[in-house]
Amino acid sequence: MSPAEIKIADLTVSHQRRPAVHHLSGRFAPGSLTAVVGPNGAGKTTLLRAIAGLHRPDGGRIEGAAGQVALLPQQSSLDRSFPLTCLDAVLLGLWGETGAFRAIPRAGRARAEAALAAIGLAGFERRPIGSLSAGQFQRVLFARLLLQDAPVILLDEPFNALDARTAAELLSLVKRWHGEGRTVIAVLHDLDLVRREFPETLLLARDCLGWGPTGEVLTAANRLRARMMAEAWAEQAEACAA
Repeated sequence: MSPAEIKIADLTVSHQRRPAVHHLSGRFAPGSLTAVVGPNGAGKTTLLRAIAGLHRPDGGRIEGAAGQVALLPQQSSLDRSFPLTCLDAVLLGLWGETGAFRAIPRAGRARAEAALAAIGLAGFERRPIGSLSAGQFQRVLFARLLLQDAPVILLDEPFNALDARTAAELLSLVKRWHGEGRTVIAVLHDLDLVRREFPETLLLARDCLGWGPTGEVLTAANRLRARMMAEAWAEQAEACAA
């Protein structure tokens, strides 16, 4: 399935009525590779969750994402104490196909084993996820994305706290997805990586400060505006009224 254009129209998303993404409009073209950057608290994760259908907007709309999206969340948001093996964790990528109560077919298990092998974890099928290093666990999450085989892939800080080798290998997979025509949207903090590898960038500081070709968005003036806006954010901001 080819990805559809994802259109965002006047999108506002809040936490307890406090603005996280404010009146955002724009589009992710089919097959585009876009970095989402901005200061801490800028709404980057909230935006990905809204696109994935996990955070209901307060206003505006998102078109073209329904049924197309696979999300890789931040590692810090996941509970690794739950007794899952690596194979179990990857097989969760088949949830959309099998649902909660149907048995996993033999072909599905074979696909999951192949996905683990593809990201360098052959032989890890029975290893508990709680025993893995950060890099190994991130590979498991990428294997789950391989199994989901979605046309739109959302990545929330995919290279955070990884060693250079693991980060480079997972970046190669991201570039392969882009080469296959998938739409990839990634929250990132490494601006040098963004400039080098991501042709499109969305700069968020709750409001959109730039969205387009990376060289045109990541200007010194825009980055200064983002920093100044972040420094002015109040802990108890007014509720979003519109």
